[in-house]
Amino acid sequence: MLRARDAMDRDYAEPLDIPSLARIANVSEAHFIRTFRATFGETPHRYLQRRRVERAMFLLRATDRSVTDICLDVGFTSLGTFSRIFREIVGEGPAVYRRRGPIQAVPTCFVMAWTRPSSFGEVRARKIV
Repeated sequence: MLRARDAMDRDYAEPLDIPSLARIANVSEAHFIRTFRATFGETPHRYLQRRRVERAMFLLRATDRSVTDICLDVGFTSLGTFSRIFREIVGEGPAVYRRRGPIQAVPTCFVMAWTRPSSFGEVRARKIV
C-alpha cells in the first residue's frame, strides 16, 4: 500500500488508474481499494484528488499562472471538475482561494499543518494571512 501511495504522491499529475496502482501493490484491484481505504481512511481516487488539490493550492498562491493551466498541470482534465473538487476539499473555489494572496514566509512544517486539506471531517484549511 505504501508503494502505491508513494507512486500517487510522486506521479499525481499523471493519469493513474486502479489496475496500475494495484499492480504496484501486488494485489487484486478489489483488494487494493478495500485495503487502501482501511489503511489510509479514504479511497485511492479520493486520495489522489486531494493530493492534486494540495499541489494546486500551492500553485494558486505562489504563481500567477491561470487557474486552467494549474488545473491541467496537477492532473485534472476538466476545469469544471477541478473547481468542484477543489471547492469540496478546500471549502472555497480556486479563484477565491487565490485572493488570499501570496504565501507568507513561515517554516514549511507550519504551512503543511495549517493548509493540508483533509477528508476526515476536520475543519477546512485555515486562512493564513
